[in-house]
Amino acid sequence: MKATGIVRRIDDLGRVVIPKEIRRTMRIREGDPLEIYTDADGEVIFKKYSPMGELSEFTSQYADVLFRATNMPIVITDRDHVISCVGLPKKDAMDRRITSALETIMENRSSYVAGSDTHPLLPVEGLDRMAAVAYPIIGSGDITGSVVLLFNEGGAAPSQTDIKLAQVAASFLGKQTEE
Repeated sequence: MKATGIVRRIDDLGRVVIPKEIRRTMRIREGDPLEIYTDADGEVIFKKYSPMGELSEFTSQYADVLFRATNMPIVITDRDHVISCVGLPKKDAMDRRITSALETIMENRSSYVAGSDTHPLLPVEGLDRMAAVAYPIIGSGDITGSVVLLFNEGGAAPSQTDIKLAQVAASFLGKQTEE
C-alpha cells in the first residue's frame, strides 16, 4: 500500500471526501460503488467494486467459446481493466487498463465496428492490437464493462456473424450482472 500524504477528516455525518486527484487517478466517478475492507491493524481500504470481476471465471469461459466461434482474440473488461482474454498471452493483457477511447465508447453506450470510415481503436493500454468490434456490457441500466474482438495477425475484417456474436455476448453478460 502506498501513502499519499493526504489527510481528510470525517464530518459529523460520517463522510470523508476522496480527493479529486485520487478519484481521477483511480478512475472513480460519481455514483461508482466502492467495497470497504478492514483488517486487524485498523486499516480501512476502499476498493472499486466490479460486478464483472465477480464473473471473471464465467467470462473466461464465455471468451473461450467466443474465440473458437470467431477465431479472433477476445478481451472482456470491466469499466477499468481487462478481466478475461483468450487468443493472446494473458501476461500481455490481463489486468491492464482500458484506453480512454474504449471508455468513451462505453460511456456513450455505443458500439464500435472497424471499417474504412472509422478511426482505429486501441482498446487496452500497452497492447498493440486494434479492436475489430467492441460492445459495452450494460446490466440494470449500468455500464459494467465491454466485449472486444481484436484483429487477428492477418487483420481480416469482422463478419456480420462476428459482430452479432459480440453483441449477443455483451447482452448476455449484462444479464448475468443483474442476477
